Amino acid sequence: MVGFSKTTPILEEQVEGLATQASQREHTPPRSSRQSLQSISTALTSKESYIDADSTSATDDDAFYSDRGTTTSVTSNVWKFDKENGRTYHGYRSGVYYYPNDPKESERLDFQYNVIQEALSNKLHFAPINNPRTVLDIGTGTGIWAIEMGDAYPDALIEATDLSPIQPEVVPDNVQFIIDDASEEDWAVPENHYDFIHTRIMMGSFEDFGQIIRRGFKYTKPGGWMESQDVMHPPFCDDGTMPADWPFRQWSKDIEDAARDAGRPLRTADKLKKWFIEAGFVDVHERAVKLPINTWPRDKSVKILGHWWAENLLSGLQGFSLALLSRVYNWSKDEIEVYLVNVRKAIVDRKVHAYHKFYTVWGRKPLPHEVVTPKAGAPGALATTSSGKEPPRPVPDPDFKCAEPFVPDPQLSDAPTDLPPLPPPSTAEEEFVRD
Repeated sequence: MVGFSKTTPILEEQVEGLATQASQREHTPPRSSRQSLQSISTALTSKESYIDADSTSATDDDAFYSDRGTTTSVTSNVWKFDKENGRTYHGYRSGVYYYPNDPKESERLDFQYNVIQEALSNKLHFAPINNPRTVLDIGTGTGIWAIEMGDAYPDALIEATDLSPIQPEVVPDNVQFIIDDASEEDWAVPENHYDFIHTRIMMGSFEDFGQIIRRGFKYTKPGGWMESQDVMHPPFCDDGTMPADWPFRQWSKDIEDAARDAGRPLRTADKLKKWFIEAGFVDVHERAVKLPINTWPRDKSVKILGHWWAENLLSGLQGFSLALLSRVYNWSKDEIEVYLVNVRKAIVDRKVHAYHKFYTVWGRKPLPHEVVTPKAGAPGALATTSSGKEPPRPVPDPDFKCAEPFVPDPQLSDAPTDLPPLPPPSTAEEEFVRD
């Protein structure tokens, strides 16, 4: 069993207590009145920025991991779900997706969506779409993005697919949820159908996500756009504080190995741009932000974001692990729970200045009169017309790749430690700020 031999034995009651504590983490940032959106976005994306570590106690952070109220997701009883290790999984195409679909996971997905929106300054998309009529969201999960798009573009038809019917029953009239598998070659619509195709966090969902992008190109209208967003696996660290045997790092390797052996690779985010270009998209752009793992950054707004991201990892850790480690490596549920104890502790260890990269890639399908002629140094990124002249288009922002190291500034004073608690859950009446 990969990595299990390194786990320190833990008393059963300790496992039970920590597992219960993690299961109660259902914190959701608000959909409106978001705190310091611009400062968070600037801190995470600027090429000149770094995330400075907070020099206060690495363990004095209990307030960031306290329990609070929950929200309940409404799940459909149309499909009979598979039950395994106390969690439920999709019944349609049983076994091809390794992560749960129960209310606990639905709440985590809603929370994760809000955290990502916070990191992205609440942008629903980066592709410069203009009055789209047909939009497809692949792997919609609980459907929040599709619903928000339906509100933002009331004249568009938003179709959203997933393997599980876990979306809300009351949605805008222009939003339609469909139980479908995007790995099917035929998407049951004509070619060149969609103005915009969107995916978010599809790592581990498909055997070949590059193939999904190629099919997306097929079903995108000429002049239309496709955009994909995903978390880069495994974690990164710029200042040498992440030990080789850090339990969360080891867990990331074990999960990555299991997903690869299952034929559902996790490491896809940094390949998105390459796959977009190979599929035939032009004007392909890549953007990345850094998501700190826990509250180690000094900057207060980024510290709060790190808290939220750690909460997302903690609440999802069991769901990320159970099916992969039990089906692929035949671990028992008890073995997995014991293994995850030290992983949970590692996630909240502020001595380790680790982070994830979150990539966004978008590209345009060429118009019929355009012939793709890649230029040296930017394969597939430009297209020319049959006359040899570049078609007129807006000049995009320069590509940004999150490759700069974090260099703590010793001249900065310590940031205050009296950070506010997480805000209350959002309500249905609240709206997202959109630009």
